[in-house]
Amino acid sequence: MEYTVSEKNGIAIQKAVDRAAAAGGGKVTLEPGVYPSGTIRLQSNIELHIPAGAVILGHPEPEAYDDFRHPGLDAVSPENSRKCLIACADCENVSITGRGEINGSGLSFFDRNVPEGQPFAKPARPRPRMIQFHKCRSLLFDGVSFVNSPNWTFWLSECEDVRVSRIRISGCKQICNNDGIDIDACRRVTVADSTFSTGDDCLVLRAIRKTPDTPAVCEQVSVTNCLLDSRCQGIRLGCPSDDTIRNCSFSNISFKGSGSGIHCEAPLRYLRKNCTGYLDISDILFENFDIASGLYPVRIGCDPGIRLRSIRKFRFHNFRIRSKRPISLEGSRETILKDIAFSDISGTVDGDSPLSVKYVEHLKLQNFDLTAATGPETPLKRVDSDSWETQF
Repeated sequence: MEYTVSEKNGIAIQKAVDRAAAAGGGKVTLEPGVYPSGTIRLQSNIELHIPAGAVILGHPEPEAYDDFRHPGLDAVSPENSRKCLIACADCENVSITGRGEINGSGLSFFDRNVPEGQPFAKPARPRPRMIQFHKCRSLLFDGVSFVNSPNWTFWLSECEDVRVSRIRISGCKQICNNDGIDIDACRRVTVADSTFSTGDDCLVLRAIRKTPDTPAVCEQVSVTNCLLDSRCQGIRLGCPSDDTIRNCSFSNISFKGSGSGIHCEAPLRYLRKNCTGYLDISDILFENFDIASGLYPVRIGCDPGIRLRSIRKFRFHNFRIRSKRPISLEGSRETILKDIAFSDISGTVDGDSPLSVKYVEHLKLQNFDLTAATGPETPLKRVDSDSWETQF
């Protein structure tokens, strides 16, 4: 059954969702117009349809949002905020569709009095995420634009069977932490035919352990036919205290931005207290990429002293690269990168080295044609010497 919302506010949307859920499910369709809103909670068997001309506009004050509370998330509060605009937990068969927009009013949460182009400082008050789903399955996000998030745009945690298609995520480049989609400990996720433009990471794979003894696995994620633009990273994989990320693929991706294209780094600044490192990431395929990067096209590494379980079995095939810095593969004595393969790689790197490598076991290069031949000229300076060579 279809439920049409004409009253222009989030309370009316919530009432329609609740009516549809009480009847066993249905489609909640917004009429064109702007709907100022705090938190909206979706439920099982609900399709929230936002047609062209309809906008859900997030409230500019954090007090308008509920805290996202769930027993499995009590110990985790990224960016010191539990607030979100669209919330859903322990549900199935939920979708957000249409050609309309969800706007997070992101700029309202920041002091923008900074030099032109500089990032805004993190505010003291909590910033809501736009979309947060936890322990849900059979999800669809199709066609909608997600604009100006003040925090992570999507946080999908411990969800299964998710399809994301034809969406647009657009955020101010000066806003910190406005990630596109954080896919955390999820299974069977597909992201396709979508565009991302963010100040922070466009796509993130995580396996956040909600407590030190709680397993978390992120696997069978497929991303294809997407355009990425980021000041930070196009694709980020894991943090040092995460659990397991495996069997994921990225294909037919174009990255163009001032940040790095692909980034899998385990820095000390992200290491949890009382943890020496835990991440196990393996069997990741990257295929058919066009990267124009202001930093690294690919960066994989681990800070010295951190002991990850593994970073292994990465495959990079058919890359066209234009970047400021080289491909960087820098493990450590404690965490050696293993079984990394590049094939059919071409392009140019500004500087004197196309590839920086430390602590790598079984690095394979096939049809690797990356040029790095720029840098300042060094004037010839002769030195006094008694060598016979200098006598001619």
